[in-house]
Amino acid sequence: MLRALAAIWLIWGLNWVIMKTANTYFPPILFVTWRFGSGALILLAIAYWRKIPLPDAKFLPWIILTGVLQLTLNNVAAQVGMQSISAGMAAVLNYTAPLWTAILAHFALNERLTRTKLFGVLLAMVGLYVLMGVQGVDDLNAAFIIIAGAMVMAVSNIVVKLRLTKCDMVQLTTWQMVFGALTLVLYSTLVPQGEINWCLPAVLCVLYNGALASALAFFLWNYVLTHIEASSASIATLVAPVVGVLGGVVFLGEPLTIYIVAGIALIFAGILIVVRKRR
Repeated sequence: MLRALAAIWLIWGLNWVIMKTANTYFPPILFVTWRFGSGALILLAIAYWRKIPLPDAKFLPWIILTGVLQLTLNNVAAQVGMQSISAGMAAVLNYTAPLWTAILAHFALNERLTRTKLFGVLLAMVGLYVLMGVQGVDDLNAAFIIIAGAMVMAVSNIVVKLRLTKCDMVQLTTWQMVFGALTLVLYSTLVPQGEINWCLPAVLCVLYNGALASALAFFLWNYVLTHIEASSASIATLVAPVVGVLGGVVFLGEPLTIYIVAGIALIFAGILIVVRKRR
């Protein structure tokens, strides 16, 4: 479980900069289409190679629903929002998903949202905000779009826990991505999206997002989500932006500021409060 989480933290942590870079070469919705289209093809190839059958009919409506919510709407909202706000602030707003997940899980999954757990979630949210350097939001419309995407992600988390924990994880991730990608292809075909500036960086953005940030990371996310509490799994994803910021410090020579140190401390304190075992 810890190895799966570590891979998610690394892949998604580094991906915010790559997603922001992709907006230089792609219209945002078209990039998400290429991202999940390529991810779906990779997973279909794996399912064919492993001779994994189609999902049971009882799972199919929920797979389609979560594919559209978790993959299509959430990621389109993030990609569109990053056109007018920074990648760091987009990450802060998108990672409000643990808060919405914890609230929904209280009512739908009987994962009791105690005052202590709520405090831990909010503390981690504050830590994420501090980690990103206490940035402001210039475009409130873009901010609300990203927050709406985070709420949609939370709804998808609850549906997976309620309806899809007994579904094969490769089946689940593959067909979530197939239906999410089909929705995007249909929309991009009907509504003109603009031109793509194909070049080596653009290709690398698609490869990273299709193979790692989509096919692999969402498979690992479904695995984690179906094995532990939805609120705990969701709050654990807050390590991803920590990895992203520290990666900038280590590999890009960015300064290690007091905001980064304080933000990391608050995030980990919040996570420990949420996931600690009851006596």
